[in-house]
Amino acid sequence: MENNVTGKVVLITGASSGIGEATALLLAEKGAKVVLGARREDRLQALAARIIAAGGAVIYAVTDVKKRADLTALVSLALAHFGRLDVLINNAGIASLSPMDHVTVDEWDEMIDVNIRGVLHGIAAGLPVFRQQKSGHFINVASTAGLKIIPNMGVYAATKSAVRFISEGLRQEAGPDLRVTVISPGYTQTELGNGMSNQELRAQTAAGMEKMAIAPGAIAAGILYAIEQPAAVDVNELVIRPTAQA
Repeated sequence: MENNVTGKVVLITGASSGIGEATALLLAEKGAKVVLGARREDRLQALAARIIAAGGAVIYAVTDVKKRADLTALVSLALAHFGRLDVLINNAGIASLSPMDHVTVDEWDEMIDVNIRGVLHGIAAGLPVFRQQKSGHFINVASTAGLKIIPNMGVYAATKSAVRFISEGLRQEAGPDLRVTVISPGYTQTELGNGMSNQELRAQTAAGMEKMAIAPGAIAAGILYAIEQPAAVDVNELVIRPTAQA
C-alpha cells in the first residue's frame, strides 16, 4: 500500500503512556510529524527524546483535555510549528470502576470530563482547522466497554458509548473531505486502571490484563491502518480485542 502517513501532522492526546505512546512511536517511525499532549511533562520529554533520537519530528505540550483552552493551544502549536494538522487522535481516557451503590460521584464526574468532554474539546479545536483545510481525520479511542456492558462499568461504559455516538454523528455531518474513525480496544496493557480507588476492582483489572491483555502496539497498528488508507476511504470503526476476551 502507498504510504499515506509520511509527512502528515498527527496530534495525540494521552500520549505519555500506553496506546498514545505506542501510537506516537509507530507513526513517527512511519514518517509522521507528531504533536503530543498529556499531563505528565517528564513522560512527554522522555518520549520526545526517543522520537528525536530515531530521526523523527515531534513537539509536545503539557495538556489537560478537561480544559478546552489546552486543546486549542495544542492545535495552535501544531499549526505554528508544522503549518497544518492532518489527524487528531482523541486518546486520553480514564477508568474508575465501582458498583453504583458506592455513589462515587467525583469519579463519575472525572470520567465524564475526560472521556466525553475531552473528546469534544479535541473536536472543537480541530474541526475549524479541518474545515479550512478541506481535509482532516479524527480518530477517537473508545472501548469495547462501549459495546458490551458488565457490572461495575456502568458510568465508564456510558462515557465510551458516548464517544461512539459523538463520532458517528460527526461522521454523518463531516461531508466528503473529513474522515472519522472510532477505535474500540479490548483488554490492553495500559495504565488505565491505575487510578481506580476501588482496590478490589483495580486488582481484578490488573489480573485480567495479566491474563489476556494485548500490547498497546496492536492498537497503534489499527490506528496506522486507518490513517494510511487513501483519502477517499474512511475506516469508520475498528474493534480490537485479545483473542481470549469474551
